Amino acid sequence: MEYSIISYNVNGIRSASSKGLLEWLGSANPDIICFQELKALPTDLTPELHSPDGYTSYWFPAEKKGYSGVAIYTKHTPLNVTYGCGMEQYDREGRVIRVDFPEFSLLNVYLPSGSSGEDRQGFKEVFMEDFYTYISELSKTVPRLVICGDINICHKEIDIHNPVSNKNSSGFFPHERAWLSRFLEIGFRDSYRMFHPEPHQYSWWSFRFKSREQNKGWRIDYHFVAEALAANVVDANIFQDAVHSDHAPVHVRLKF
Repeated sequence: MEYSIISYNVNGIRSASSKGLLEWLGSANPDIICFQELKALPTDLTPELHSPDGYTSYWFPAEKKGYSGVAIYTKHTPLNVTYGCGMEQYDREGRVIRVDFPEFSLLNVYLPSGSSGEDRQGFKEVFMEDFYTYISELSKTVPRLVICGDINICHKEIDIHNPVSNKNSSGFFPHERAWLSRFLEIGFRDSYRMFHPEPHQYSWWSFRFKSREQNKGWRIDYHFVAEALAANVVDANIFQDAVHSDHAPVHVRLKF
């Protein structure tokens, strides 16, 4: 049994759809795709976008219209779906959704961005600590866990195009990077780096300054795989040719 899993911050699912998202999804044909930053409600979508052929979608949108939100589209019926993380300040923003399968559980998270100012950076950092505690506890009862999504943090210098000039940028602050190291030490692997040690591999580019054309990017989208599943990871990639968003889809394949 194999599972092909994609994580994709679409920066507005309706906008991405207008750029060929559904056609690309049909070609990529993952078993499961996790979307972040939907900026829509399920009722805003066409039937084809809400439920593409072969998929069932599970949504956890933000209360605020046109903002945030996560969803999981899957060809496999989950044993259980958990909406949110049980913390109201995050759940109202549609940050976390989890599906459980017989072989593993998959948690889709959209970690807040702090780039808009001090208030949101502060909110992000509180979320980081609360999420750390949440996953630490969850891992005790759900040890075979895959966490995917837009983490909004570059982990190491290799993950950003100019680590020197960006050292004081939200998403690359030393304490954010240290938090991500500490998070992985709970018992997770960065699946992409299991296969790709090479530099210049990014998943997000600013819309400004022709950043994508020049590959001046950041790697902020991940699949973190629990150590208990490390032997089941057989491939990981970034689909940089998909251009429906300022992010690229990231992919992992598990074999059981």
